[in-house]
Amino acid sequence: MKTDHWFYGLFQSAPDLIALLLPQVVAEAPSLGPDASGDALYRFEAPELKAANHRLDGAFWPKSGEAGTPEQPVALLEVQMFSKPGFKHRLLAQTARFLQLNPQVLHLAVVVAVPHRRLKLGPAQLPQQLQVFLDGVIWLSLEELGQQADLDPWLTLLTLPVRPEAELPASTQQILEHRPDLLSTVLTMLFERFPTLSPEEIMVIAGIPTDQLLHTRAAQDLLDRGRQEGEAQGEAKVTLRQLNRRCGPLSEATTARIQALPLEQLETLAEALLDFSGPADLTAWLEEHKG
Repeated sequence: MKTDHWFYGLFQSAPDLIALLLPQVVAEAPSLGPDASGDALYRFEAPELKAANHRLDGAFWPKSGEAGTPEQPVALLEVQMFSKPGFKHRLLAQTARFLQLNPQVLHLAVVVAVPHRRLKLGPAQLPQQLQVFLDGVIWLSLEELGQQADLDPWLTLLTLPVRPEAELPASTQQILEHRPDLLSTVLTMLFERFPTLSPEEIMVIAGIPTDQLLHTRAAQDLLDRGRQEGEAQGEAKVTLRQLNRRCGPLSEATTARIQALPLEQLETLAEALLDFSGPADLTAWLEEHKG
């Protein structure tokens, strides 16, 4: 299940959602509505830490200033949905790198969202300095979050990737009852969580009446976009297979960059690679077509 870009889109559209995850900020969190951007506490970006070739899942800058304050710290967000033995070490390294690149930051909070606390993210024994750092991290278990009563609809949204399928109709209805404008966001998550299911099957899981979906413009746009993304994913798989044969094994960063290309550029790359003689040609093509 690929959820990283869903989380990215969600936090990009509502950066103040981070305030609901920071105990020292939650009391000041504004209403997270489409008309509340003028009073936002945070702005969102996903900076790339080039030296380590790591892209942070999210950096949230308070409007009070880039140094942050104890009440509104600069916040780093990482979403880790799968076991990764070296994650805790990498988390410390990229946090330190972020502070190195942003020496103006004086107050920092690090939030890590995981599906549950059973996830294996490092060895049992850790260096003392690393453990001290990890003790200050805010660990958000989506499983535990989903067990809380009377959740804010935005927080319920965060739990959709991990909720048991039987709970999804009630959860989606709880969200849409209070925030019907979040229908597209809910459907996006369900389409990504269940990529092999038809729109009709997704509607059953979400507890959304067929007539409501078919007459919702946002939902129709989402279905069209889903079909286009499906075509792009298929084209990307074929193109990557050909590039690995012609240019040698590709790095994770290069693979991710190619997978993110729109369908039109993927088709152009599929034609251009026939003239590639090595990895240098691919690098040059990507540089020429970046942005």
